Amino acid sequence: MIRLSPQLRTAIQRTTVPVLILLSAVVIVLGKADRMIFDSLRAATADSVAPTLEALAGPLAAVGDAVGSVRGFIGTYAENHRLVQENQRLLAWQQTALNLAAENRKLRGLVKAVPERAVSYVTARVIANSGGAYVRTVMIDAGINQHLARGQAAITGEGLVGRLTQVAARASQVLLITDLNSRIPVVIDSSHTNAVLAGDNSERPRLIYLSNADAVKVGDRVVTSGIGGVFPPGLPVGIVSAIDAGGPRVEPFVELSQLGYVMIVDYGLSAGLPQPIPFTARRARRGAHRAAADVAAP
Repeated sequence: MIRLSPQLRTAIQRTTVPVLILLSAVVIVLGKADRMIFDSLRAATADSVAPTLEALAGPLAAVGDAVGSVRGFIGTYAENHRLVQENQRLLAWQQTALNLAAENRKLRGLVKAVPERAVSYVTARVIANSGGAYVRTVMIDAGINQHLARGQAAITGEGLVGRLTQVAARASQVLLITDLNSRIPVVIDSSHTNAVLAGDNSERPRLIYLSNADAVKVGDRVVTSGIGGVFPPGLPVGIVSAIDAGGPRVEPFVELSQLGYVMIVDYGLSAGLPQPIPFTARRARRGAHRAAADVAAP
């Protein structure tokens, strides 16, 4: 490495700036004096660089187009993802609105079904449906806390659903009119023919014990007769839909497989029904029988 003396280094630093200024002035003067020289130089430079720039223009344009396409694809993907999420939210709100509309229709139907002779009534939601082959019952979310009692009628805006058979504190079981254990005294509205609506776990219960079987025809309206004191007279039940060898079949007014809400009506008749024995009474009775058996034993 060449080492410069301090005096030489100082001299170079002092003369560098004036020399550069002088060269710039010379270039400016020469450019003003003979512009053709510089124009020719610029043209020659442009001609030499043009093929290279032309060769690079195609790939650079392709790269630019590719980058633009990728950006567009990313933007489209993001927009599509946003639209999918928004569509899912809208579908959820739509389903909620449809459910609320369906519940509103059912509740409006119950409003039209307020019974005239009722002592009291409670609107309850169906929370379980047995739907089995051997039993036709539903569970509702009301019970003793809402002053329900065994034997009270369950109805909708269309007609009779069944009656309460088991009542707990906050839930109850409704025996549907199609259940095998259901027997309801009814009357044919047109001919005033008395009968009993007997469920057999099918969708359409039968009419049995007809007082005048020949007076029954398809299309006759069936209502409760009030005999037996379980239901008041005049509750809509269904329409005679067929007459076969086993007797007339009744199509219920209520679509029992699609129950959402029911109205439990107290007509003041449930007090006349036999009530279930409380657990403590059953235990005391069982103990008394056991004691009597012990005494009778030799």
